[in-house]
Amino acid sequence: MITEHRSLSLSTMKALAQELSLWARPGLAIHLSGDLGAGKSVFARAFIRALALDDSEFDIPSPSFSLVQSYDAIRVPVAHVDLYRIQSKAEVAELGLDEFSAKYLLIIEWPEKLHENISSDCLKISFSGSGDIRDLRFDATGKWIEILKRNETINRFVKKSRLSGGTRHFFEGDASTRRYERVMTDAATMLLMDMPSRPDGPVVRNGKSYSAIAHLAEGIGAVVAINDYLFNLDYSASRIYDVDTREGIALIEPLGSNVFSRMVARGDDMREPMKVAAEVLADMAKREWPSTVPVRGSSHHNIAAYDLDAMMIEVDLLPSWFWPLHKKSEPGDELRAEFSNLWNTLLADVSPAKPVWTLRDYHSPNLLWMPERHGLRRVGIIDTQDCVMGHPAYDLVSMLQDARIDVDFARADELYDYYCDLRAAAGRFDRREFSRVFATLGAQRATKILGIFARLSRRDGKHVYLNHIPRVSRYLKRNLAHPDLAILKNWYDRNLQL
Repeated sequence: MITEHRSLSLSTMKALAQELSLWARPGLAIHLSGDLGAGKSVFARAFIRALALDDSEFDIPSPSFSLVQSYDAIRVPVAHVDLYRIQSKAEVAELGLDEFSAKYLLIIEWPEKLHENISSDCLKISFSGSGDIRDLRFDATGKWIEILKRNETINRFVKKSRLSGGTRHFFEGDASTRRYERVMTDAATMLLMDMPSRPDGPVVRNGKSYSAIAHLAEGIGAVVAINDYLFNLDYSASRIYDVDTREGIALIEPLGSNVFSRMVARGDDMREPMKVAAEVLADMAKREWPSTVPVRGSSHHNIAAYDLDAMMIEVDLLPSWFWPLHKKSEPGDELRAEFSNLWNTLLADVSPAKPVWTLRDYHSPNLLWMPERHGLRRVGIIDTQDCVMGHPAYDLVSMLQDARIDVDFARADELYDYYCDLRAAAGRFDRREFSRVFATLGAQRATKILGIFARLSRRDGKHVYLNHIPRVSRYLKRNLAHPDLAILKNWYDRNLQL
């Protein structure tokens, strides 16, 4: 447990509530104690309103009479509870707070009426004082301990940065463990990337963790190194302004709001953006790429080869995670061995003669359209940290077989041909060989993604990713139709019937 005291004005107290809302997630609890008028409801309303993205018209009624007021249509569901009128343990039990805690963040006023803690991840705030100044005592347990520590680390970083005095606001996240915020001053707005170094996971094979085998970035240094290099080549990777590589925090350039996936959802014409995105990949395929790049002069980042071990640990996600979800059973050892042997044979034959930087997530959530720029710089590129030395076909697969949006097969074929024409115009280019590798890596990527989406659902409770499985299955079947993948197709047809 950690304990601290603060004396705050009402406006500063509201700002603190808004700041802490950046860390909101289901399962957390906030207990607000103090006399009537001490500021509990002021804090609760500021916290909830921030989750409603500061909508000043958002109605936040007092739960004094309803006892529980739930909010589902905000960024993180919240149940605001007022126990002032509760008289017994039985009345508390009737509220069903245990059920709420699984899907909601709980804000509980008068928590002394509870007979036991609802959550072990609890921030207890005691309010006293009157007028414009309130005295607050914070007692944190569980996940709130690390949240408060990390929040203070970020505040120190912002204070020392070029946006000192800026306010922090929510910015959408992704499927990873990274967090993003928008930091704003009157003069500028930047994105804050919160990416602390993560400890290596459990050993899964040959004495290594999954992330080590798959060559996943484990710290912000990878982002700094890759982005700096791409930026200096005049690609539109986000510029890194201020960074603390030890703490894993950076202020980066916002590339606007024209994310490809949003543009598709709006019904925008994607012909030019997708065409230029293909041109970026063709341009990257012409270059010589280093396997080591500096991290702001303090160290170096090694860009690993996208080797057989990495690709095999990724396809293994299908029998490990997708099979149990899809089949409601576990695959036997014989099926696993056959699956592994087939993939080993295919993937051993896709090594490029000239490896290029392969970003691995060159798709609609990570591409932005900036028509105000010129040439290839019109395509913004984010999410670069897992870059490896690989085959140029992989990122083209990522774009043309996008797991998040439907890419019409006819349009994908046009872009594929356009890319191949660009490559052929630049020098020797074997279209038939590229077609084989494209289909093989496409099947590998789709297989991996099916496993990842199943894992996000079964392990992390992020069930929304299951909505993309039919789309990814269509891509997989299209890749498996390539004549050189006939034996692999037979395995999928016999065992998964996608």
